[in-house]
Amino acid sequence: MKIAILSRNPNLYSTRRLVEAAVERGHEAHVIDHLRCNIEIEQTGPSLYYGDHYLQGYDAIIPRIGASVTFYGTAVVRQFEMMNVFSAVSSRGIVHSRDKLRCLQVLSKEGLGLPKTVFTNYSRNVEHVVESAGGAPVVLKLLEGTQGLGVVLAENQNAAQSVLEAFNGLKARVIVQEFIKESKGADIRAFVVDGKVVGAMKRQGKEGEFRSNLHRGGSSRIIELTDEERDTAIKAAETVGLGIAGVDLLQSHRGPLVLEVNSSPGLQGIENTTGKDIAGIIIEYLEKNIKK
Repeated sequence: MKIAILSRNPNLYSTRRLVEAAVERGHEAHVIDHLRCNIEIEQTGPSLYYGDHYLQGYDAIIPRIGASVTFYGTAVVRQFEMMNVFSAVSSRGIVHSRDKLRCLQVLSKEGLGLPKTVFTNYSRNVEHVVESAGGAPVVLKLLEGTQGLGVVLAENQNAAQSVLEAFNGLKARVIVQEFIKESKGADIRAFVVDGKVVGAMKRQGKEGEFRSNLHRGGSSRIIELTDEERDTAIKAAETVGLGIAGVDLLQSHRGPLVLEVNSSPGLQGIENTTGKDIAGIIIEYLEKNIKK
């Protein structure tokens, strides 16, 4: 197979591991900066121009599209799809996962467990918004935030209303979400490939930090999922339309709750924690689909 890994930095752990895994299995792998691709659309068919040549002969792509370049990145993925190149993660799935509000709406329709969430058009009645999410403490999240950035825990009613008013004043789109106290600053990252959980870890925020992101100093350990947690992760990835996904779950008294579904989950944390060759599993997923 000839594989294109869409990544802006060939030195990133995830990118390097995917290249290594592809080469180990006898495939040809190229790292392509999707922002340097020119999309050409004409009657004779779609094409992509990169550097000084056209991109041709690829069997599959693995998109690693950053949140800040979702629009152009998904356009490039869509162009590859139009050229009949298999994508490990569909352009539609990326778009669905990146729109946090839409993602939660779709998950809710399928009956998946979620923290209660409220979104308004800069409502002035901030007291009611906070109460609708279950009352303080509540979590406020910027819709475009990633890796724990733009996430605030408001521990009392006054703080919650003040923060929400500040965000509204800046015309920043935020969701107000129920705080799940019993999770104790921990969450679960379930890595799903082709409808199966291939690795899972429990991430714990550092002392005094309610966000569990490893980028923010959190720690991780391997975890054995319950059947309900496993089924929830698989259904969440399927609902959003992702063949590869990092599904973040909270453990609560009412069962697993989906926090987020990630279309470009990092490999370093999950591989180091579980000791599994997740990159290799992703390449095997491509092999399975290219043979069809």
